[in-house]
Amino acid sequence: MRIIKVNATNSTNEFARELYRGNTSFEPICVVAQEQTKGRGQRGSGWVSNAGENLTFSVLYPKIKVGVNHQFLMSATVSLAIIEVLNKFNVPALKVKWPNDIMSARYKISGILIENILKNNEIVASIIGVGLNVNQTEFPGLPQASSLKLVTGNNFNLDELLKRITDEFEDKLTQINADTEASILEKYARNMFRRDLVSTFQLPDDTYLTGIIRGVTTSGRLNLEIEDSVFKTFDLKEIKLMY
Repeated sequence: MRIIKVNATNSTNEFARELYRGNTSFEPICVVAQEQTKGRGQRGSGWVSNAGENLTFSVLYPKIKVGVNHQFLMSATVSLAIIEVLNKFNVPALKVKWPNDIMSARYKISGILIENILKNNEIVASIIGVGLNVNQTEFPGLPQASSLKLVTGNNFNLDELLKRITDEFEDKLTQINADTEASILEKYARNMFRRDLVSTFQLPDDTYLTGIIRGVTTSGRLNLEIEDSVFKTFDLKEIKLMY
């Protein structure tokens, strides 16, 4: 995979989108920034990262064999790829908090933001943005944030880690198709944070709901058991896990 290194940029996802404009054929490209001044996360949140201590990168990937109604399959694949790599570095208690935050025990160590580019109701390219806390050791005002160094006690080589992750992306993303959907979603469900545990969720009207995470639908909606054998699904804007 071609890698472009920049000292600073507003957002690696935006940088990757500019690289795409006008291109009809390209190989996967990774944009990695020492510093990201306006990094974005899920729900419109920001992603704050100390310059030179972490990985903030985006992969511009050509057309993946995923239908528009099954875009979550890509999100699940990317989350599982990161977990697989980090397992090899002995990062403890890895899970994915729906839809695609990577956790070590109760602490968030990575966030993912995928933006698909659509034409004629088809995905023509994907931008996979990743923020991974690596060697940073202080997160003022973010009690639920952590890093690979804090959870393992080790320093990490950023270039080596980036190559391992992008290699895993290429391997896993080329294997996505309709036949692999069920097995990918089953593996994703097995790795979900707080799966099969009674949890509290906040709704948009600031009320709370108690339920048990049982998995996700093919479109990526969260599947909750809210009473014995009574299930309800939610999308990202409809519910927030409290932990």
